[in-house]
Amino acid sequence: MKMLYKICVLFLFAATMWSCEKDENRINFEGGTAPVLAITDNAPELSFNNSAMEAFTLNWTNPDYQFTTGVSSHDVSYVIEIDTVGANFTNPVKHSVSISKDLSKSFTIGDFNDILLNSLQLKPAMQHNIEIRVKANIAVSAATLFSNVMQLTATPYSIPPKVTPPSSGTLYIVGSATQGDWSNPVPVPSQQFTQVSETIYEITVNLKGGGAYLFIPRNGEWAKYNVKDDKAAGIQSGGDFGAEQAKDIPGPDAAGNYKITVDFQRGKFTVVKQ
Repeated sequence: MKMLYKICVLFLFAATMWSCEKDENRINFEGGTAPVLAITDNAPELSFNNSAMEAFTLNWTNPDYQFTTGVSSHDVSYVIEIDTVGANFTNPVKHSVSISKDLSKSFTIGDFNDILLNSLQLKPAMQHNIEIRVKANIAVSAATLFSNVMQLTATPYSIPPKVTPPSSGTLYIVGSATQGDWSNPVPVPSQQFTQVSETIYEITVNLKGGGAYLFIPRNGEWAKYNVKDDKAAGIQSGGDFGAEQAKDIPGPDAAGNYKITVDFQRGKFTVVKQ
């Protein structure tokens, strides 16, 4: 019995020493320093004639992530976040730019104007207040650090729509997902869009589940707007579209009433169940 007791004591002692040794060898994250962000111009003048010129450059510092073994040798990934002042980077249409390792990023006037119009969906010819920050992390999303926030003002200029709107000023929906199926002309007004602006059309329509559809600018004709890839992720809820593309638009799986918005300025459509 005494021998068994001694063996147990020795085993527990060895296990404790092994555990301590493991703790000593464990690599722990000890933190880092939030990146310091700077901008070369916080009031860039945007104009179509200067679209190829630089609007501004962002520069930021390395967060110098620290581990118990010293400064991390892993590459740091960055995401530039651009949003309107007051939204606090919670805007669902905020713009994000992924950067690998670099500590700066330049934007041309044309690129930044496109972000304001087509990502943030801001009105042209109006001054807007914008805020920018940099998010740093390693190991995908581990140890995230945010920089200070830089603010700027900018007035975007109008650019041609990404998809040319119908010259007819009308838009219709046709397809197996609609109540009228592929019959063309389509029944009106149930399958005719309402023109909200020069570049935006909307319709609330009853759709069958599991069908397909496309948009036509003239009732009774087959010139069309559709999609390049009917297998693209999330395409049933919306995405990019264009004129005379390769595929019909896949309808929702479930039948019901849906609001479809077609934005020719951005070249995007959305489908929302009502």
